[in-house]
Amino acid sequence: MAGLLNIGLTGVNAAQGQLITTSHNIANASTPGFHRQRVIQSNQTPYFSGVGFFGTGTRMMAVTRAYDQFLENQVLSTDTRRCEYAAYAVQIRQIDNMLADPTVGLSPAMDAFFAGVREVAADPTNLATRQSLLSVAQALVGRFHTLDGRLTEIREGVEYDIRATVDQINTLANDIAELNQRIVIAQAAGSNKPANDLLDQRWELVSQLNQLIQVTTKEQSDGTLTVMIGSGQCLVQSNQATKLGTIAAKNDPQRYEVAILPRNGTPIEIPERLITGGQLAGLLEFRRESLDSTQNRLGMIAVSIASAFNNQQKLGVDLGGALGLDFFSLSEPRVVPNNAAVVSFDFDTDPLADDIANLGLLTDADYELRYDGANYVITNLSTKVSKTLAAPVDTFEGLQIDLTGSALTAGQTALIQPTRYMARDISLAINDPRQITAGCPVIGDVPTTNAGTGKLSDVVMSNVDGVIGIWNLELTYSGGNLTMNPAAGFTISSTAFNPAANSSGKTFTVTGPGGFEFSFTLSGTPQDGDTFNLRPTEAGIADNRNANMLVGLQTAKLLFNNGLGAPTGTIDSAYSQLVNKVGNKTHEVQTNELTQTTLYEQACEARDALSAVNLDEEAANLIRYQQAYQASGRVMSIAQRLFDEIISIVR
Repeated sequence: MAGLLNIGLTGVNAAQGQLITTSHNIANASTPGFHRQRVIQSNQTPYFSGVGFFGTGTRMMAVTRAYDQFLENQVLSTDTRRCEYAAYAVQIRQIDNMLADPTVGLSPAMDAFFAGVREVAADPTNLATRQSLLSVAQALVGRFHTLDGRLTEIREGVEYDIRATVDQINTLANDIAELNQRIVIAQAAGSNKPANDLLDQRWELVSQLNQLIQVTTKEQSDGTLTVMIGSGQCLVQSNQATKLGTIAAKNDPQRYEVAILPRNGTPIEIPERLITGGQLAGLLEFRRESLDSTQNRLGMIAVSIASAFNNQQKLGVDLGGALGLDFFSLSEPRVVPNNAAVVSFDFDTDPLADDIANLGLLTDADYELRYDGANYVITNLSTKVSKTLAAPVDTFEGLQIDLTGSALTAGQTALIQPTRYMARDISLAINDPRQITAGCPVIGDVPTTNAGTGKLSDVVMSNVDGVIGIWNLELTYSGGNLTMNPAAGFTISSTAFNPAANSSGKTFTVTGPGGFEFSFTLSGTPQDGDTFNLRPTEAGIADNRNANMLVGLQTAKLLFNNGLGAPTGTIDSAYSQLVNKVGNKTHEVQTNELTQTTLYEQACEARDALSAVNLDEEAANLIRYQQAYQASGRVMSIAQRLFDEIISIVR
């Protein structure tokens, strides 16, 4: 009877264990990271009798969880990329919405500004139209400030999110290390049986950590989990967690970099390229790929429109007959540390043709200046193009680098940000509408006494040094040539003019005393003895020639040299390219996020098919194990009744 009673007891215990495990599964069906558990049963060792082996019941071997490392790794891999793209998408959508908005974008402000310039060109002596131009110019400056201010707000938010994400990583790493310790203790006390619920809790923390930064894991023989990031940097080992932190970038104090913080010693910066996957990588990539380039490009547009307008403004004369002053004001390129070099733009000097060519060399990149002890090397951080500079002053991509007095020592580097803060710092340099230079400093006329049909037109200044003064240049045509009076102090690029071949127009360049230079076009059929006069423009006349040149800047090709020294893009196209670039990147990131979300959901479905709790199945198991419990109890009841019958016979 004892054997029968023991068999029933083992069945009751086994059914009870199954009922407890099934109930535990049902209770945790909605618990994040929970894996379905089951009891592993085995028959007990039978005993031999003369007729054969008789069973002695069942026993519970272990309680295991439905877990597949391959499926879990698939979920981790797709989830970390999903979170990376999601973090990127949230940030870049802010820039895309701002730039594409027709009410707050830059295009409407630039269109209004050049419309104001056209009004001045149409009525150059009207003070009201000149004042209106100053107003729309101030609005353009304000729009640059607004856009840059919003980008700065986004940057501050990104920097905050980077620091907050690193703090979350540290918290999760510490929690995983603590669970490692608890699992070792629990499994040692339980004869190395798996501590299923603790293992689930630990894996859930790993999954949360993986959403912040891509991790790889390796389970050790003692049950602990080693967690690694980047290219193998150990974040958690046994019950110890490596602490991460954020430090100010070496050459950019406003920028935070991720670093390992040893208990004793100097923080070790982790290169951004080694941080992949997760929210942190998405934030770093957004800052590096989109935010920096957008703010730099906006600054480049501010530099371009200000420099081009200033250069042309200074080639004209205002209502008082004075040469033009800067219309816009710009700051100097930022250099960190500021004693490494003096950097300026290489397109604010005459002649104008060189200025335009150098302006076309300007990029929206940042630069690194390195001193190796013998040479200074400047590198475009976007294209990686480098140049060894010739001291003390050299040029590179539209920049002039003055190394006189440089404090860099061997091995040191400096960061040059030519355009990063230009949209923030641009301002209006004049406030008097009379100072707008609508006129050209040189005017030409053709005496009515000329016998021929020669015409003088298209006077264009390229240098104004010494142009203001008392002079009068008379050109006399005779025998197919031009002669100058006075000839002293003046030079002309050519004196030949063939009416048969040049009647449609031939351009001449004149250089005068002091270095001023201008070109003009002679057309028609002059007769011998005809004269053409060139002299300084008088104050107050209705001259719009320089204003027309200012209008032409809107459609002039000033940017993006084609490698042969010829600019290929306009200011409008530079902004359009920026809008398109951000829009395309936004679409790309959103598409990638959607793709990774689909892959993540598929990976979760494959994992859940094995590991998730199916409530219908568990409900059926409850009935099955209840019946097993009742049947085993019935066995014990029968054993008790048989035992009672034997006792009664003995009595």
